[in-house]
Amino acid sequence: MTVQAYKATRKYETFSYLPQLTPDQVSRQIAYAISLGWNPAVEHTEKGVDATSNYWYMWKLPLFGEQSVEAVLAEIEACHREFPDHMVRFVAYDNYTQSQGLTFVVYR
Repeated sequence: MTVQAYKATRKYETFSYLPQLTPDQVSRQIAYAISLGWNPAVEHTEKGVDATSNYWYMWKLPLFGEQSVEAVLAEIEACHREFPDHMVRFVAYDNYTQSQGLTFVVYR
């Protein structure tokens, strides 16, 4: 029996413990958030040793009432083009609970 050593890598959110999401999986997560009526948003921050304690900058305002997955993906891509050396994450805000319903890093 072999024991696999824990790989010391920085974790940014729940999905970071999984393999990188494919573009189809990202689209389905965004579609899920939109289907729940959550408002999508895009955030970015610098990569670095202290990236988990850094402030995540909001890319534009949240996309209130957005129903198009393609529009959200276009904003994620625009943010990544503008800041190619930053991490970019998707955030879905839940109006009812006044909190984030879903967050995951799209570009590490």
